[in-house]
Amino acid sequence: MSMLIRSVAVAALLGALAPAAPALAQQHQHPAAAGSIALSPAWTRATPPGAKVAGGFFTIENKGAAADRLVSATSEIANIVEIHEMAVIDGVMRMRALEKGLSVAAGGKMELKPGSYHIMFIDLKRPLKEGESVKGELVFEKAGKLAVDYKVMPVGAPNAGMNHKH
Repeated sequence: MSMLIRSVAVAALLGALAPAAPALAQQHQHPAAAGSIALSPAWTRATPPGAKVAGGFFTIENKGAAADRLVSATSEIANIVEIHEMAVIDGVMRMRALEKGLSVAAGGKMELKPGSYHIMFIDLKRPLKEGESVKGELVFEKAGKLAVDYKVMPVGAPNAGMNHKH
């Protein structure tokens, strides 16, 4: 009788966990992917106490036959998250929000990196500590929502410090 109860309990537990399995598996995919969009590992830099902004970086690869557009982003660490571009205009480095998002050509790649396109975390809720990961979400016009985990690198990191090619 106790063997039957144990079997029923195990079956009930597995049944309860089954709906969560795809979500758990998706969280651990590396790199992240949604539809035809794939991301390299995302990263940001640690911030000193009192800092109110940080940047998020990764490479977007569009494996689809049609262009797509990153239209918005959110994160647990900032009250405002924007898609930004840095460019030299008339000899002056300027940063601006991309109101229409960032287009990624069919079969193309777009690298978000320091000094170029990036995700801007504005009004940080707390300092970012080296070694932790922070959650966010990207929204693409066609591919939809894509969860992203940003690994927090050292304060002055020039890149993700990873030795793989995009």
